[in-house]
Amino acid sequence: MRIRTWNCARLRETACSSTLPVQTLKRSFPPFSAVQSHTYSTISPSSSLILQRNATLPPSRCLNASLKPHSQSCRSASRLAQALAPRPGTAAETYVAYGMTQKLFEACSSQADYSIPQLSQKGAQVPKTEAGEDLGVGEGWWYQDLGLPPTFATWSQVTFLHMYLLTVRLRALPSHESLQTYSRHLIDHFSHNAEHRMDVLHGLTSRAIRNKFLKDLFIQWRGVIAAYDEGLVKGDAVLGAAVWRNLWQATHNGPDGQELDWTKIARVVAYMRRVTHELSQVQEADLILDLNGGKSKIFGYSDLDQKLVESNR
Repeated sequence: MRIRTWNCARLRETACSSTLPVQTLKRSFPPFSAVQSHTYSTISPSSSLILQRNATLPPSRCLNASLKPHSQSCRSASRLAQALAPRPGTAAETYVAYGMTQKLFEACSSQADYSIPQLSQKGAQVPKTEAGEDLGVGEGWWYQDLGLPPTFATWSQVTFLHMYLLTVRLRALPSHESLQTYSRHLIDHFSHNAEHRMDVLHGLTSRAIRNKFLKDLFIQWRGVIAAYDEGLVKGDAVLGAAVWRNLWQATHNGPDGQELDWTKIARVVAYMRRVTHELSQVQEADLILDLNGGKSKIFGYSDLDQKLVESNR
């Protein structure tokens, strides 16, 4: 795997001077505590997702479609899966894609999962961030090492990041129809899970408000694809700028009020490069096993990411 050399000063300079409009990729919805003071139009659950059929970018030429299996047993299993695979665009493929993407989404969603323990405590007040978002409790390196706040916004952006990495891998599917089918089901699973969190964890009982948020989230998803695609092509500094805008909301200070440590952004860039490479070595039929408790755990913290950053400082 080849990681381009960067330094934090260049990363910060590129992020601050990026020509991409910050408002395009910043969170477009207000904090949950402020939504009651706004009036939104009603959008049906299906209409907020219907644009997904045209949401996927063309397949990338950068990903090698001829992937090497890990072992002889994996090779045999992959050949069997390919022989039994339904034809692209058929109803059978739709059912297979729905079940497979559900497992893949669960792997993406669990990376920055959070909870709000005050919900089970009678009369307890849910703490808020300075922006008015509900502040939960989360574990893992996204929260503990990188210092991101355990909020709905952080969860959605970290989940988007992993969904994007999967989308890059899915671009190597045999047909564009298959890519559209898998991508559509992947964002469907996100929308259902996000709406459930809004209702259960954040008390958004109004369906009209939830649908407004879902529409905004889908627009953000389109922006994430465009920004990270540009970063993969143009280099780590541009990719880091996209990470900074989405995960850190283009702020120069961390949640603790201190100046942002740009090496944290570099670690996320190294993480994305590593995961992209490792996913390219996995057959489609083996993705679920590798991302959900298999021998090769691709998602998640790796010491290699930290070493790559330190070696290039």
